[in-house]
Parts: sequence; structure tokens; C-alpha cells
Amino acid sequence: MSLATRLKNFNPIQLASIAFYAVTGIIFLAFLPLTGYPPHVGFLAILSLITAYSLFAERGWAPWLVAIVLIVNSVFSLDTLLSAGFSNVLVGVSMLAYALLTWVFSAYLLLKRKD
Repeated sequence: MSLATRLKNFNPIQLASIAFYAVTGIIFLAFLPLTGYPPHVGFLAILSLITAYSLFAERGWAPWLVAIVLIVNSVFSLDTLLSAGFSNVLVGVSMLAYALLTWVFSAYLLLKRKD
């Protein structure tokens, strides 16, 4: 099956959520050397990329990964927001947006999944 055919099977919100998880994984991998190689950032990057793949391939374990990513990303973004976000506006706004997008896409994927 070609990529164009696979992409037609998804609605726009599902494609946006797949793109969100893939882009955040790539961004975390890109920022890994800039942050001094903390293991939790690498873990989040790999987990986000695996979640994007599982959603794209429509694996049965995708909802479980989405739930795990929801919890882990919420803890990471809110901890970063509370520790460094109030002293740096850019970090605060980006972590708040990251948390909100994680909640929105995860809620959509978990509530509207196929049984």
C-alpha cells in the first residue's frame, strides 16, 4: 500500500496527532546535544517517535502508548514549567503549549479510538 493511500485512511485530526508526536520526537532528538544529553529527553524523543509509528501503522498497542506518553509528557512539561518556566518566558510558553497539545491529541485519540 502506498503512502498516499495510507494517508487517505486517516482524518485530519489523526494526521495532526501523528505529526505532533513525530515532530516532538524529532525536536527532542535535535535538542538533545544542546541540553547536555539528559536521559529523560532522549527517552521522550524515542517514546514519541514510537507512538507516532504505532498510530500510523494502526497497531493494537497504540492507545496504551498514547496513555503512557500523556502521563510522561504531562509530568515533564509541568515540572519544567514550574522549575524554569516562570523565569524564562519562551520556555514557559513552549511548555504550556506542549502540555496543552499533548492533552488535546491524547484525549482525542483515547476517546475516539476504534474498538
